[in-house]
Amino acid sequence: MDFLPSDDDINARSEFFYVRARPTHFPNDARYGLMATKRTFKLAVDRNRAKRLLRDWIRHNENHMCDDMDYIFLARHRILAATRPDGRNAMRRALHYIKKQHLNDKSPKSK
Repeated sequence: MDFLPSDDDINARSEFFYVRARPTHFPNDARYGLMATKRTFKLAVDRNRAKRLLRDWIRHNENHMCDDMDYIFLARHRILAATRPDGRNAMRRALHYIKKQHLNDKSPKSK
């Protein structure tokens, strides 16, 4: 219930995952969640592998995450065929896009 969709969310897509981010309510305490649904992954072993891959890619790219954002990652079926470098690059691009959008939203608008 804490992460229902809203208009303030920043979204990024990859062939391996979908990520949604929003400003956190707790400064300097960013959180992230992982989702691998039964609808997408019929077998538990595939759901677990998808989440394990996402965790690895997040750990590798955590310096690209904003401290004041909460993230939710939704695994897509193609993640099972991803190589480690491809996944890490996709994660870096998605997090960079979210960070750029977030900084643009925070900057004062000039008239």
